[in-house]
Amino acid sequence: MTSLSRRHLMIAATGIAAVAASPRIAFAQPAAAAPAGPFKLDPLAYPVNALAPHIDARTMEVHHDLHHQAYVNNLNNFAKENPQIASMPIAEVLGNLDSVPESIRTGVRNNLGGHANHTMFWRIMGPNGGKPEGEVLAAIDRDLGGMEKFRTDFDAAGLKVFGSGWTFVTVAKDGKLALETRPNQDNPMMDGKHALLGNDVWEHAYYLSYQNRRADYLKAWWNTVNWKAVEERYAAAKAGTLGV
Repeated sequence: MTSLSRRHLMIAATGIAAVAASPRIAFAQPAAAAPAGPFKLDPLAYPVNALAPHIDARTMEVHHDLHHQAYVNNLNNFAKENPQIASMPIAEVLGNLDSVPESIRTGVRNNLGGHANHTMFWRIMGPNGGKPEGEVLAAIDRDLGGMEKFRTDFDAAGLKVFGSGWTFVTVAKDGKLALETRPNQDNPMMDGKHALLGNDVWEHAYYLSYQNRRADYLKAWWNTVNWKAVEERYAAAKAGTLGV
């Protein structure tokens, strides 16, 4: 038998060590089917690249198809043993979280809040969103000091959110507007209010393009607002028919 040289032994040992230290290759597996249930994720009303360059396509895919879908999946799992969370309007559940079983209360708060927040978020964005007009513009002038002040105050509020959360414009039934922020996936419906519009300042909403530059994201986001949709939400709020 031919004996291995010292050099060959060293090379062989190095190779074995490298294989042992390297991460195992994870072969792609078919995606697990989402749990069936009463909660559904609506498809986007526009292509994932429609908001570029302000929000890139990959961020939209990850945000909508993964993050939002996860909230829906979790809710459907909760609903298997607690169907009442799907039998009532979302506003009623979020406004009465104390009536939700304690074992799932935090999960419902986070996931139903996240579902409501994101459903609103996708609906009030779109390409070629125009400018605020009519009653919405009049309400911004009356309650928020005009469009320039409103945008400045809204972005400043978004910058002050520590960690993850949202900046909202809430709307009362009489049409009065107000600014507020919420941590995590909390929603104004938890306090009997409704969101006219809102911006997601969780890092997953902007990090692929903006990294830690939240201020740049906040400024760019205004280019994605669909003011026609906001006007429709405002009319629905005054009529008492606004959902999420």
